[in-house]
Amino acid sequence: MGLTKTSEFTAQENRIAELAKAFAHPARVAILQLLAERKACVCGDLVDELPLSQATVSQHLKELKRIGIIKGEIDPPRVCYCINESVWEEAQDAFTSIFSKFQTQSCC
Repeated sequence: MGLTKTSEFTAQENRIAELAKAFAHPARVAILQLLAERKACVCGDLVDELPLSQATVSQHLKELKRIGIIKGEIDPPRVCYCINESVWEEAQDAFTSIFSKFQTQSCC
């Protein structure tokens, strides 16, 4: 496998790519939608609502938490997750910045 050369890009470009990874799998999108809709911490209910195994949901939650877009408390037997508002706003601002730069054009 080749190097990704992430060091060739700015810290902002790397962060936006990392935030985009949160939305790069339909399971993570579904998890984020559930958490956003509830506007509260969700404890264990995610597995009941998604067509995925506990292990798969856990892996996606781990990735979302690594990126920082969700936060969670692990207090066995309860594990609660919710949207990390500051990172959610960071992602919203980053994507809005990119999308707002597009100007209608007739190139193709």
